[in-house]
Amino acid sequence: MRVTRLLNSKIFAISCSAAIIALALYLGFFYRNRPSVRYNQQIEAAAKRYNLDPALIKAVIWQESRFKPWVRGRAGEIGLMQIREDAAFEWADHEKIQNFNHEEITDPGKNIMCGSFYLSKVMKRYKSTDNPIPYALADYNAGRSHVLRWNKGTAKTNSQAFLAQMDFPGTRKYAENIMKQYEAYKNER
Repeated sequence: MRVTRLLNSKIFAISCSAAIIALALYLGFFYRNRPSVRYNQQIEAAAKRYNLDPALIKAVIWQESRFKPWVRGRAGEIGLMQIREDAAFEWADHEKIQNFNHEEITDPGKNIMCGSFYLSKVMKRYKSTDNPIPYALADYNAGRSHVLRWNKGTAKTNSQAFLAQMDFPGTRKYAENIMKQYEAYKNER
């Protein structure tokens, strides 16, 4: 009887240990493959290439697609960073990519490079402001013509005045969401 109890307790201990190891392996796999880190290598490469903070690129991806590379927008945007056809061709021309077609942007690496190229381009437009990020995000989302309409008076260089002057609540929320997520990603480092 005593031997049986001892044997059962050892089997129980081994079973518990195996379950803990299996859970640890599963959680480790899940952690490494969770959406917000799955594309870190591509994000880091794009950040380096286009001189952007990887946390900003990641925040844009979070807002645009929640890290789902198959997402398509109503206006023909494709992928993680929701790339429109004209932006994709501009990037391909800049990078001297021959025989490029818009569908190639479904590749996460190309999508992140292209979106980062475009984000870098719009960030440079607003470097004379106190914070170019909200201007660049508004440009990325609503287009330059709207930004030019919103950046009058103090809003031309003051990002808080610029955000307040936006008459597209969706674009304001878009920029604010990304900036909040950007701070969260910066704090993860």
